[in-house]
Amino acid sequence: MPIPTNHSKPVRQSAKENAFNQIQEWIIDGTLSPGEKLNDTELANALGSSRTPIRESLQLLEVQGFVKMYPGKSTEVTEIEREAIKDLLPPLAALQSLSAELAIGQITEEQLKQLEDINEHFAKLIHSNNAYAALKVDEEFHQVIIEITKNTYIKNMVKSLQAHVRRHFFHNSIILTERSIEEHKAIITAMKNGEKDKAAAIMKDNWLGTLEDFQP
Repeated sequence: MPIPTNHSKPVRQSAKENAFNQIQEWIIDGTLSPGEKLNDTELANALGSSRTPIRESLQLLEVQGFVKMYPGKSTEVTEIEREAIKDLLPPLAALQSLSAELAIGQITEEQLKQLEDINEHFAKLIHSNNAYAALKVDEEFHQVIIEITKNTYIKNMVKSLQAHVRRHFFHNSIILTERSIEEHKAIITAMKNGEKDKAAAIMKDNWLGTLEDFQP
């Protein structure tokens, strides 16, 4: 099981949080391949921790569907089910759409400018064909809106779904397009104008439009 040794270690996190975040990221980006068996001792050595937080983080990852634990036998990275993206995107689209609606009335001029700046960065990455970096910046754009709602339930549900979507995007080579740049602009404009229904509708289309480009 190849484990990178040159990764940066997050600060101000518990050993369990550190382990969970790093192992999840390795699963998402393919460092740990679907079906790969995980060795908690190797992971502990790589992350500079004891085996206890590794085991705890693996239990959490199993709950979220990233690993499967076979007691007394092995722990394996779950396989990618390509068709699952069709189940993941609709609930995520609904939550993101609701977030756009709820954020109107709370969003500030500074936050609107932040969204514009993020979208400009996103556009540069799209134009330079840096797909995975673009995906992360796209998440940043939507996360700003979610944070504005101050709704912990939406935030937690989106975080879980988004991690799976990122994994699918990476492994299935799903590419965000110019359309997303323009839809982001339209969302910002609708939010500036206080148009709740329009912002919510564009946001929903922004996520569900990906299914049109997805070829099973």
